[in-house]
Amino acid sequence: QVQLLESGGGAVQVGDSLRLSCTASGRAFSSYVMGWFRSAPGKEREFVAGISRSGGITAYADSVKGRFTISRDNAKNTVSVQMNSLKPEDTAVYYCAVRFRPAVLTTMASWEVWGQGTQVTVSS
Repeated sequence: QVQLLESGGGAVQVGDSLRLSCTASGRAFSSYVMGWFRSAPGKEREFVAGISRSGGITAYADSVKGRFTISRDNAKNTVSVQMNSLKPEDTAVYYCAVRFRPAVLTTMASWEVWGQGTQVTVSS
């Protein structure tokens, strides 16, 4: 079973940047579609960004487009999301996720393995 470990969360000010990383166990990382979701208090978990197995295709939620950049390093079993120009509404627990089948999809039910999450708090 794949295990995911997120890191990089923290408390920042509006306009600051953070980089979240997620490391996956196992030897098949390059065969996984990887993604990031977030869950804010009182809201459903939502798709943030996703990246194809080779890294050639990325997808973003409209709310983060132009501010967040997802990337992956298959040699290090790692996927990251660079978050710039952070806003208070970005405050949430961020989860790394794995999808075993191809295509980057945005619905939670399409993803099969989840990390424990890392908290990001943006204050004004």
